[in-house]
Amino acid sequence: MTCQTATAEPTGPSRSAIDEKLRAILVDVLSLEKERVDEFDADTGLFGHLPELDSMAVATLFTEMEDRLEIVIEDEDVDGEMLETYGGLLAFTEAKCVEA
Repeated sequence: MTCQTATAEPTGPSRSAIDEKLRAILVDVLSLEKERVDEFDADTGLFGHLPELDSMAVATLFTEMEDRLEIVIEDEDVDGEMLETYGGLLAFTEAKCVEA
């Protein structure tokens, strides 16, 4: 499912579809248990909180997000806040999907 196939309305994909896909990407890229990722909420810490999410994993995460969601993540799009929490990453992903 890409951003386009997750579309519920002409304005963009649904939040739940993006959330589901982003969680699947985190499970695959970071080799986390699905149950653990399912418990993430908006305030769950990511970079600096999950040992699995180091700088190399960030690059892989972005590549997978681009491939699976058919979005483009430019260097200038990336900042510390977007990776600080799951909510930040989800909001960033939603914005990129609406742009796509």
